[in-house]
Amino acid sequence: MFQTKITEMLKIKYPIIGGTMMWISSADFVAAISNAGGLGIIASCMYKTREEFSKALDRIRELTDKPFAVNINFFPTMQPIDNNEYLDALLEKGVKIVETSGHSAPEEMCRRFKKAGLIWIHKCVGVRYAQKAESLGADIVTVVGQENGGATGKLDIGTLVLVPKVVESVKIPVIGGGGVATGEGFLAVLALGAQAVIMGTRLLTTKEAPLHDNLKNALINASELDTMLIMRSLGATHRVWINQAAQRCLELENNNGDIMEVLQIVSGERAKIMYQDGDLSAGIISCGQDVGLCHDIPTVKELFDRIIEKASVTAKKLAA
Repeated sequence: MFQTKITEMLKIKYPIIGGTMMWISSADFVAAISNAGGLGIIASCMYKTREEFSKALDRIRELTDKPFAVNINFFPTMQPIDNNEYLDALLEKGVKIVETSGHSAPEEMCRRFKKAGLIWIHKCVGVRYAQKAESLGADIVTVVGQENGGATGKLDIGTLVLVPKVVESVKIPVIGGGGVATGEGFLAVLALGAQAVIMGTRLLTTKEAPLHDNLKNALINASELDTMLIMRSLGATHRVWINQAAQRCLELENNNGDIMEVLQIVSGERAKIMYQDGDLSAGIISCGQDVGLCHDIPTVKELFDRIIEKASVTAKKLAA
């Protein structure tokens, strides 16, 4: 029922894309998303060397024969990464789909994408950025409304306006998201003209998500009011779950505090302590307002099947 241009292009069962999440979108989790019928996307910048990254790609191949993608991150990082190394590795391993994200489309690499015959998805925050990516040869663009978790951009436009505006402004297929956690939300984003949805926060509360149970249980008990925006003063606004670390970060920003202290709070090393050890105040975790719709911890397959079933039932009710 929900076959779209994107399911055809990517050869996936459901038009559901797993949002790339730093220190979370590992090989095993990506494979679980792809095996469940969606598109898993591995975060290349989790791996410090080409060799480590290549091993992760091999691991995905061991776990699934379904399509998956690689995210190449163009956001500024504390440890600059030569993304050409990751591109070399994914081409060597025969990966067919690449996703890019960052403040601007990677003009210097898009020629390599096209020459290699990759399907290129670019994640961006608004109309002119989507149009720029299209002009450079992107095959698909992804946009998410400002209720999403993680990077929100600076435009502060909600999903209901952003997705259809981008759809009417480009000729290539659009992946839409921002607050998608249920079958109704899935159906709504498709109704806005998107050819697939992207999900992040809801996937955090699945059995396969590589997060400590303390954190998963905290998230399923959170409400739609339990997120906040941080790092706006740094030009890198992120929506995160409210905890002591996030509140300390905003306090420093509001009082012109030490930027290096802010960066330490939001560092990946702090986040990994929270994710692995369950210390809920150690770091931050990107989290959308749809955390208030996450009430249990299913497998990824159970979640996707449930979403598609609910969307089908809802569509029939609307048609009636």
